[in-house]
Amino acid sequence: MGGLEKKKYERGAATNYITRNRARKKLQLSLPDFRRLCILKGIYPHEPKHKKKVNKGSTAPRTFYLLKDIKFLLHEPIVNKFREYKVFVRKLRKAYGKSEWGTVERLKENKPTYKLDHIVKERYPTFVDALRDLDDALSMCFLFSTFPRTGKCHVQTVQLCRRLAVEFQNFVIASRSLRKVFLSIKGIYYQAEVLGQPITWITPYAFAHDHPTDVDYRVMATFTEFYTTLLGFVNFRLYQSLNLLYPPKIDSQAEGELKPAEGKEYAMDSESYLERLSALSASLARAVAPTHEDEVEMDEFPVEGETAELMDAKKKEQEALEKHKKLFEGLRFFLNREVPREPLAFVIRCFGGQVSWDKSLCIGATYDAADPSITHHIIDRPRLDKQVVGRYYLQPQWVFDSVNAKLCLPVADYFPGVLLPPHLSPFVTEKEGDYVPPEKLKLLALQRGENPGEESEEEEEEEDEEEEGDNDKEEEEEEDESEKEEEMKLQKMEEQKMEEQKTQTGKVRLEDKQRLEQEQQNEEKRLAIMMMKKREKYLYKKIMFGKKRKIREANKLAEKRKAHDAALKEQKKKNKKARQA
Repeated sequence: MGGLEKKKYERGAATNYITRNRARKKLQLSLPDFRRLCILKGIYPHEPKHKKKVNKGSTAPRTFYLLKDIKFLLHEPIVNKFREYKVFVRKLRKAYGKSEWGTVERLKENKPTYKLDHIVKERYPTFVDALRDLDDALSMCFLFSTFPRTGKCHVQTVQLCRRLAVEFQNFVIASRSLRKVFLSIKGIYYQAEVLGQPITWITPYAFAHDHPTDVDYRVMATFTEFYTTLLGFVNFRLYQSLNLLYPPKIDSQAEGELKPAEGKEYAMDSESYLERLSALSASLARAVAPTHEDEVEMDEFPVEGETAELMDAKKKEQEALEKHKKLFEGLRFFLNREVPREPLAFVIRCFGGQVSWDKSLCIGATYDAADPSITHHIIDRPRLDKQVVGRYYLQPQWVFDSVNAKLCLPVADYFPGVLLPPHLSPFVTEKEGDYVPPEKLKLLALQRGENPGEESEEEEEEEDEEEEGDNDKEEEEEEDESEKEEEMKLQKMEEQKMEEQKTQTGKVRLEDKQRLEQEQQNEEKRLAIMMMKKREKYLYKKIMFGKKRKIREANKLAEKRKAHDAALKEQKKKNKKARQA
């Protein structure tokens, strides 16, 4: 036979992939170092389409990487730094073993370090790319910033994450770019619009928590190492876009409240670091709030048709956005000590409101509870003994619901001790045919400028009156039953006569015409389905099944809600009777 034949499993798809062990040996790295390098460079395993061909006929579970990705890693300068660090650890261990303390000190001074700046630039060629990929970075940094001082991760990493998180939050306050807030079981979801890019992240609640044992903190720490570098660059660019100083400084008012520390530098090692961060968090919003210059109106050019409509729609959208940004402007809030201070202060400041708290709770308070100019007092307890006239006492949910509704909601539903309305997610948009809860319908009516509260109250009063009158009317109804039966018979007779007249005037023809059209449409649809290819027919059936399932689910939810409302009404009736008795 002429020519050399290629062996099996050495051509086609098999040559595009490489197993993790082979890749590791090619790079001469240990498994933890290889994993770390892949995380930093953004290289992930790939599942081959035909695993058996790539795995040389075997079906054993194996991790595969693309060969071109591994070749790309061969020239990474950070690999040499990993090797240098291994040598450093080996020498240090040897020096400790021989009790050569001079050598130990010298080695520690010359500890090999590396930077990830070039990797950030390589992975995100433009600033917009970095913003689009910021969701995970923010979520991870906010998570690490809540970690306690344990041996699970370095204190410096936790403090760095806290600093970067505070700086980003204060940029959001200064630029008024927060759009949505949602309190979930996992934590608080925020969405901000930064330079036209929607950025969503989650912040854990400030509860004391134990570290779960089934989590690999080394992997998380590697991700955080990259994310802190990325977030540092992003924060710098964002502060620059608003002409703000970076890193930011604590303003004089909060500086005066700090306990005297040895070093007043913006440093990671200072003992009062967390206190300084709290001061930064409290003061930056005041220090960096942008001054409102005269608003520049957009030039309007005469355009025809749809373009003019689009321009009007954009203009209205822009006006609504500006109004939303100034939602809490002119309002002064005071936070009671039991409410979550940081998220509330952050949200209120993002929409132009002024906020303060008890001085003993945290530094940075600007006015106390006795201030007569306070308009909204946020408390989270059933009742308050001493209440000041002229201010609203509200539960914290009012702030978040108002932000999502884009208007200051009626305060009556959020008074202390009142059963709160459901906290609806702003990230859910109902499509046609979906179940819309009554609270969402009420909210939509409020956004349109209607007042659904009055109508619902009137309906409830009418229902109560009807229920009260039911007992009195029972006797009268028994007497009038015979009269009603006679009236019903007369009505039926009249209806029959009317139907006869309709048939005479040619209504039947119109109905027949409509029926024929409907039958024709149904026949055309049936024929079209018959003419479909097998795959198309399968997809069509799948779509129709999905639609029917959605309708079923919506009906199920509506029935559930109906049963719930009926149960509540029954409970109210019982309570009323018990009070009357």
